[in-house]
Amino acid sequence: MPNPSWLRAAALTTVLVLSVTVAGCDSDADDKDEDLAAQELSWKDCPAPSESQGGGEAPSALPNDDQWQCATLRVPLDWDEPKRDTIGLALIRAEASGAKEKRIGSLVFNFGGPGSSGVASLPAFANKFAHLRTRYDLVSFDPRGVGRSAGVECLSDEQLDEYFQQDATPDNAAERRTLLEDTKAFNSACEKNSEKILPHLRTTDAARDLDLMRQVLDNNKLHYFGISYGTELGGVYAHLFPKKVGRTVFDAVVDPTRNPEQRSLGQAKGFQLALDNFAEDCTSKQEPCPLGNTVQDVKDRIARLLKDLDSKPIPGAFPRELTQTVATGGIAQALYSQDYWEYLTKGLQQAYAGDGTVLMLLADAMNGRNENGEYSNIAAANVSINCADSKPRYTTADVEEKLPQFREASPLFGDYLAWGLLGCTDWPVPGAVDDPDVSAAGAAPILVIGNTGDPATPYEGARKMVDELGKGVGVELTYRGQGHGAYGNGNKCVRDAVDGYLLDGRVPSTGQVCS
Repeated sequence: MPNPSWLRAAALTTVLVLSVTVAGCDSDADDKDEDLAAQELSWKDCPAPSESQGGGEAPSALPNDDQWQCATLRVPLDWDEPKRDTIGLALIRAEASGAKEKRIGSLVFNFGGPGSSGVASLPAFANKFAHLRTRYDLVSFDPRGVGRSAGVECLSDEQLDEYFQQDATPDNAAERRTLLEDTKAFNSACEKNSEKILPHLRTTDAARDLDLMRQVLDNNKLHYFGISYGTELGGVYAHLFPKKVGRTVFDAVVDPTRNPEQRSLGQAKGFQLALDNFAEDCTSKQEPCPLGNTVQDVKDRIARLLKDLDSKPIPGAFPRELTQTVATGGIAQALYSQDYWEYLTKGLQQAYAGDGTVLMLLADAMNGRNENGEYSNIAAANVSINCADSKPRYTTADVEEKLPQFREASPLFGDYLAWGLLGCTDWPVPGAVDDPDVSAAGAAPILVIGNTGDPATPYEGARKMVDELGKGVGVELTYRGQGHGAYGNGNKCVRDAVDGYLLDGRVPSTGQVCS
């Protein structure tokens, strides 16, 4: 999903991650004229993960002791000069479990971010997609700039610890200068350490990678499941290659008509709605809510906590402290899924008692920090891809002008999201467009699912995506639920609609509602 402050939004994924050995830039003259579409992938058992993918152990065996397999796909570094240097994209697959004669092909997943490692995410969530595996090879990948696919490098682990402690909601001129200096230092480090890849991280580049992947996987059409930012990538692919669109699902849909300011404002409203729903859930139960007696009481106590943390942080995960910014990120992270509301309740209770550990661990999950203090490159990749895509560059004056509107949208998250607009201010590569073109006349039907309670990709974006895809392409499905996305929540109505389309080709009636 798009990151609300360019650095701090990725779905909460406390997951096992893994790595593959990936080619770096390959300028071997003997390879330059090779037809990349004719390459053969060398699938092997997946090794243990790299730090850039989050660390941990290799993925557990699939049912029936089938093993996850990993490979490297070579793609052009620069799609404008495809015969020159190449980079390697890390791929992972679980081969179809059903009868070979019923196999449809490969179903390619992108789990969002931008910056999420598909090689890490697919094994973690495989149980949610087990039924789809009966007729598909489940495939995912680290997009360019992510994980082991020529992953962007910016700050060291120690520097990131300090960076994420910064005050991201400045209250005076001195704090504003510090925020700008810290942002510029981060962006300069990205340029210093990853200069060669930064100009080639646009979503259009990733979409072209997808089409090469389709060809190498020997699929006539791309069957695709995009989640959050993955819906934007899928929409751009559909625009570029409408005749190659196969059975496709978009879940947790990005609004393709909005620029960064509008998206962040939409997220302010979305996270505020999710917080309201969280407080309503807590106070409506038979047992007393430990966070307050009324919805407003719950929200007021959270606001007071954040205000106090601005001037007086409390102990967090030793030796770090829970600051206002870290706490805000931790709260936002827990709102991505109703499954994590209990952790938010526990974290707030602890914080009121002077212990910031749980809220800090939630923020760590958002920022890609594991228990060993190592960071994946999700923050670096997220900034790099967003800034390569988005043309607007904002100033402190722009943010100050827009603050009242953001605060009206969300008293809790407004400042946090408004100041996040500065993330690309000093980025070394110009942004490509104001908003992506996803018009896809002539494409096969794309099932577009909007969740009415989604904090990060607000529900209205689904209808906008349907409209932009064009007549006869987008098929809208509404899920009346909570959290980021719909299919993973286990709702039978949603799962039946998605599985019926992907497995049997049954296109749902547009406008269907699931609750």
